[in-house]
Amino acid sequence: MLTLDKIYHAAFVLKDVARKTDLIEAPKLSKDCQLYLKTENLQATGSFKVRGAYYKISQLSEEESAKGVIACSAGNHAQGVALAATRRGIKSIVCMPDGAPIMKVENTKNLGAEVCLVPGTYDDAHDKAVELQEETGMTFIHPYDDEQVIAGQGTIGLEILDQLPDVDAVVVPVGGGGLISGVAFAIKSLRPEVKVYGVQAEGAPSMYRSLHEHKYQTLKAVSTFADGIQVKTPGELTYQICEQYVDDIVTVSEDETAAAILSLMENQKLVAEGAGAVPVAAVLFHKLPVEGKKVACVVSGGNIDVNILNRVITRGLVMSGRKANMTIALEDKPGQLKKVAEIVSRCGSNVVSVQHDGSDPNMPISSCFLKLTLETRDAEQIEQIREELAKEGFQLVSERV
Repeated sequence: MLTLDKIYHAAFVLKDVARKTDLIEAPKLSKDCQLYLKTENLQATGSFKVRGAYYKISQLSEEESAKGVIACSAGNHAQGVALAATRRGIKSIVCMPDGAPIMKVENTKNLGAEVCLVPGTYDDAHDKAVELQEETGMTFIHPYDDEQVIAGQGTIGLEILDQLPDVDAVVVPVGGGGLISGVAFAIKSLRPEVKVYGVQAEGAPSMYRSLHEHKYQTLKAVSTFADGIQVKTPGELTYQICEQYVDDIVTVSEDETAAAILSLMENQKLVAEGAGAVPVAAVLFHKLPVEGKKVACVVSGGNIDVNILNRVITRGLVMSGRKANMTIALEDKPGQLKKVAEIVSRCGSNVVSVQHDGSDPNMPISSCFLKLTLETRDAEQIEQIREELAKEGFQLVSERV
């Protein structure tokens, strides 16, 4: 049974292992509330997961330790298990989906674990881990549906209350539910008036649907670049805890998450992965009733694959009105491009890409499409450019976001 004493014990065990990460104020991110960031992306493994994994493994018997441990993970729990097992001289095997970021796979290996890549999603990796556990007799370290793992994650809640005693609301990313279960249990046990909100990706809303429909359920499919919360089935234990202690769960889109990652990088100099950025996205895009409140967002991890970081930044720029794509239909004659460029320049924008397309069979032979990519200040400036182009008689065929 999960108790506050168990979370305090976890804090004692973790004091020389997990960093007490900073809770930093982020006034540039939101004008509507007093926003703070719990920087779990700055843990030694780049994620909060080391807390629950280490505490769980620290409580194994000598017999269990001798047999070794096995786990399944999209990457962050894998690194936590690998670090914890290696530090305690225990063999570890981690099953990971074959689509897991290369960085997370390599880091897990470097921390001493044997990695088994499994085709499919996290849930497929989980099934493979259970199969191997039955064959080997190793102890299965569940990433979220385990009281000791939840207790380890709950230490974050204790730290937030210590660092910001008058906090009004805490916003937490949700995948399987281990993090929010521990944080919510700790905070509600000590300060029941503090609101605890969860955030999931729109493409993986398993806990969101379960809580809103009051029915534990498994999704047929999930899709999100926030691989740390790409979970089809929430934990049974975590679902029960969330039902009792979590005030609400909301979802954010991929573009909103990308915009939050960009904002964290630009304004706070923090690198967050998709799962770590969803709480900030929920606040930035007004998904929660936190206006005028002191709000702590748990930035749960920073292990984003550099191969997708460029695409995420581009999406974030578009979402925040910093980049725009425009397609203009115009007569293919001298001077047209110059006029368009003058309008864009007059509005204070910068052209970074130009494509002249006269091959569309649906266009008159004397016409063409002019496709522009612009660096812009915000959505208001994009609208100004559109209006100025229209005043000069240019037909804006499409503006793709």
